[in-house]
Amino acid sequence: MRVLLADDQAWLRSAVRLLLEQEPDIEVVGEAGEANVLLSLVGAAAPDLLLLDWELPGTLSGARGECILNRLHHCCPNVSVIVLSGRPESGTHALDAGADYFVSKADPPEALLAAVLNVRRSRTSLRVD
Repeated sequence: MRVLLADDQAWLRSAVRLLLEQEPDIEVVGEAGEANVLLSLVGAAAPDLLLLDWELPGTLSGARGECILNRLHHCCPNVSVIVLSGRPESGTHALDAGADYFVSKADPPEALLAAVLNVRRSRTSLRVD
């Protein structure tokens, strides 16, 4: 499964990359620290999964996370999205906006890994061989 990381905190992207590199069949195909970079990268990287910081900075107008999800669903309707945020109250908004999963940045790494593996499992079960 191809994963794209989008968070403005480089240390967090690095930690998530390290976590995911331990898993078979998961490849991190790119990283973005702001919304404009993410939107230009997502088409070229063709990820199966996007890990998206709900408060990702950039020059997009409106609510950042909701605006980004809206654009992603138009340009890449098949990409799964796990939203990350340091604000647990953002979870409801993220899920209502179309995220597949929400993980708080305060949760242990196992919570993020479980969400990623659930996405991988669901994508694998949808694949027709």
